[in-house]
Amino acid sequence: MQTIRRVDDLRRALAAYRAAGDGIALVPTMGALHAGHMALVAEAKLSARRVVVSIFVNPKQFGPNEDLARYPRREMADARMLSEAGVDVLWMPTVDEMYPAGFATNVSVADVSEPLDGAARPGHFDGVATVVAKLFNQVRPDTALFGEKDYQQLAVIRRMAADLDFGVDVRGVPTQRDDDGLALSSRNSYLIAEDRASAVALPRALGIAAAAIERGGDAEAALAAARSQLAAAGFTIDYVELVDAETLGTPAPTRPRRLLAAARIGGTRLIDNIAVNELS
Repeated sequence: MQTIRRVDDLRRALAAYRAAGDGIALVPTMGALHAGHMALVAEAKLSARRVVVSIFVNPKQFGPNEDLARYPRREMADARMLSEAGVDVLWMPTVDEMYPAGFATNVSVADVSEPLDGAARPGHFDGVATVVAKLFNQVRPDTALFGEKDYQQLAVIRRMAADLDFGVDVRGVPTQRDDDGLALSSRNSYLIAEDRASAVALPRALGIAAAAIERGGDAEAALAAARSQLAAAGFTIDYVELVDAETLGTPAPTRPRRLLAAARIGGTRLIDNIAVNELS
């Protein structure tokens, strides 16, 4: 595996792959890798001859009071995992390489980025769209893999890729979970034992609400019950909402829907989502 930190070196390495006719799949990450990331790598290896994984803790997607400084960084362990998984290139630029002096461009995606996390974390998705646009231009992948746990992020990137004609096949990979159902996340490492035990209330509440809605129950009542369950478990809730699975707008029973939630426990913000099947 090549570990590359400069754009010029990255382009030379990838040019050799393209000259050989090899397709390229990209897995963008912020590091602190876990089994969820490795599921993306496994899918990438099925999608293309060559796999590039980026590790970049992107300052532009963190708000002023968020966890940029303490976000977990484990470069050596991450590199070892990726090498053992057969990744071809680890793209690990510095902040100055990604955003050199004078950088003044912002990528903003309207509509799909505005509700939910867009409302709770102003500017977050501008930071996501900007860095992913740069990664797409740097790597020029045929395919890019993103986890469905960050469902709104996936929707924003799909919209951006389509609108800006990147020609990248943006694929979502199902959320990977611990045995008790909690979605895998680098931020789970923040949870103390007591909060980790309580955190399972998040996927459980979403599952109960989704099942009630699928049975034809009142959606607002199901959402209210989920919020009550989370509050009883010690969560402070940012949102629990049922949305259209593509637009993230008002849902319709005849279209795919998604139940999304974000909530904090013990100072750690967790997100999760679950599909809500069409009514029969």
